[in-house]
Amino acid sequence: MLSPFFDIWYIVLIGPAFILAMWAQSRVRGTYQKYSQVVSSTGMPAAMAARRILDAVGLHHVDVRRVPGELTDHYDPRHKVLRLSEGVYDSNSLAAVAIAAHEAGHAVQDQTRYPWLVMRSAMVPMTTFGSKFGYVLLFLGFIMAGFLQNYEIGVPIAVIGLLLFSTAFVFSVITLPVEFNASARALKLMESVRVVSSPERMHAKKVLDAAALTYVAAMFIALMQVLYFALRLLAMTGGRR
Repeated sequence: MLSPFFDIWYIVLIGPAFILAMWAQSRVRGTYQKYSQVVSSTGMPAAMAARRILDAVGLHHVDVRRVPGELTDHYDPRHKVLRLSEGVYDSNSLAAVAIAAHEAGHAVQDQTRYPWLVMRSAMVPMTTFGSKFGYVLLFLGFIMAGFLQNYEIGVPIAVIGLLLFSTAFVFSVITLPVEFNASARALKLMESVRVVSSPERMHAKKVLDAAALTYVAAMFIALMQVLYFALRLLAMTGGRR
């Protein structure tokens, strides 16, 4: 997404972040495609693997359901449902089983009230509001201060907008330990309940590590966007003085 306050610094700061994001997405798809061709030694479909993991930790009440789309797998903590994409649900590939186990890891986090997951869930409404409305306030503040020269109103509005917009960065930071922990739980559970063999664990880890890169890239993009707008705000107030 290009900024309406575009200048060369936007490319300097945001460009590398988007390159990292594109590389991470490419890495995820490449790793997924590679291990989607490798059938797990148990031959167990991902949905069944998720069910076995959930039952092993007492989460019999968590349903495993199919969801449309590609790589749309997620755990829904509100409805206690683990949703697996069409390409994962029935697949017995190592990639599909690893993804299913990762989402089961989120269900375990929900069961144990993992602090970072609780914090992230609580931040969802604030982040949704802040990332959208904060951008509007930033735009309005820069217009008023930069073009209309009304600093007394424009600067405070832009500052409030930046604070709201920054919630997306905070959310992305909190997401990292949630995702890494879910993967760590998944790797232990997959082996302990014999969904994969010990040698396969290393390959499953490659799938999960590749997926984790997308969250690192998302955090980097959010950080650079906040930094860009903060620098624009500082330049604007500096120019006023």
